[in-house]
Amino acid sequence: MHDAPPPPLGPAPEPLSHGLKQRHLTMLGLGGVIGAGLFVGSGAGIAVAGPGIVLSYLIAGALAMLVMRMLGEMSAAMPASGAFSVHAERALGRWAGFSVGWLYWFLLVVVLAVEATGAARIANGWVPGVPQWAWVLVFMVVFTAANLAAVKNFGEFEFWFAALKVGAIVLFLALGVAAIAGWLPDTAPVGLANLTGQGGFLPNGWDGVVSGVLAVVFAFGGLEVVTIAAAESEDPARNVARAVRSAVWRILFFYVGSMLVIVTLLPWTSMVPGQSPYVAVLDAIGVPGAGQIMNVVVFVALLSALNANLYGSSRMVFSLAERGEAPKGLLAVSGGGVPRRAVLASVAFGFVSVLLNLKWPDSVFLYMLNAVGAVLLFVWGLIAVSQLRLRRRLEREAPERLTLRMWGFPWLTWAALAAMAAVLVLMLLDRGSRAQVLWSAGATGAVLLVAWVRELRTRRS
Repeated sequence: MHDAPPPPLGPAPEPLSHGLKQRHLTMLGLGGVIGAGLFVGSGAGIAVAGPGIVLSYLIAGALAMLVMRMLGEMSAAMPASGAFSVHAERALGRWAGFSVGWLYWFLLVVVLAVEATGAARIANGWVPGVPQWAWVLVFMVVFTAANLAAVKNFGEFEFWFAALKVGAIVLFLALGVAAIAGWLPDTAPVGLANLTGQGGFLPNGWDGVVSGVLAVVFAFGGLEVVTIAAAESEDPARNVARAVRSAVWRILFFYVGSMLVIVTLLPWTSMVPGQSPYVAVLDAIGVPGAGQIMNVVVFVALLSALNANLYGSSRMVFSLAERGEAPKGLLAVSGGGVPRRAVLASVAFGFVSVLLNLKWPDSVFLYMLNAVGAVLLFVWGLIAVSQLRLRRRLEREAPERLTLRMWGFPWLTWAALAAMAAVLVLMLLDRGSRAQVLWSAGATGAVLLVAWVRELRTRRS
């Protein structure tokens, strides 16, 4: 697919408000990726990789860091509410911006509904008298109202949500290190027995590490929202660069540090997929009510992700409408600079999920998650290809905009693309992951087909 000459480089003018502050972006970058996938889903990774899950998180985290650095480079040079969708259009043509924008929007609205359902299950356990579908409705109404108001409301919600999650992990790490060292009452130093026993550090070999990567790589999805939000901050170029720099290293520290504490304190064979290893550790070191404490943290993490995904999806579809890739009716902006119709369009599926919770509370979301399971890799791939193209243009046309540069360009960008291709191949070979790749490939193919048909029509007109 080919387009007219690429649009000029430079930040796109935005009619949206600039109510987000640096502290909002920093905490969004830290908290946006810390969710139920870490607190609960990490148990599945430990079950297949053993202590080698530490290496799995290092590999997956390194890939996410490279993608984030690429995205940070482009967003600092050309901040826009559509972020990587705008970058893809500038680098590769309208078909790429259309495809990656709509796929990411689809990914976010599906995950948004799933997160609302997950939070509703926890709330239903606390207050069984209120049915699950009613909790979903409450959450959707509350967060729709918050996102329809000034963008600083979204920023404040995310700031405090992220602060709680980050605080919980810091406290967990402190307690874990104290338990490992034998500094807690009635505890002795643990030593390395759990890292070297039960089959050693790599009980299932490198195959287990690779399986662990497949289990945890998608937990890093969500970092991208910070570059979307940067366009609504007071100094987009400077703020996104600072947020990216601070977020990537700290997130890797939180993830890898947590896993190292868990597999040092407890035998990896005691992990049960679907149950939180954080709860197991807190129980083991004698923290009263560990299960309920972690339920509260996971509940907040789900609501935080719901809020961030609603924000990110609304700004993405607004950006698509700005470029003529979505209905122009979505361009209406309130006096406070909020794209209210874009918010309502993005949250619509969340309200549909209320009905789905009435009819199929468990099964329907499995199919939806399969349909978007590997879409994140396609988005990351287009980010990498866009960065390869735009970096060269920026160096020629506007080198002063390169305030944040990708490490080891272009070799690390190519290495990241090769790693994404390897993950896709491994998912195809893995029986448990194959359905996700095939469903996601179908969704991606459908969007690419629509992009191709639209381009043919544009050429003929």
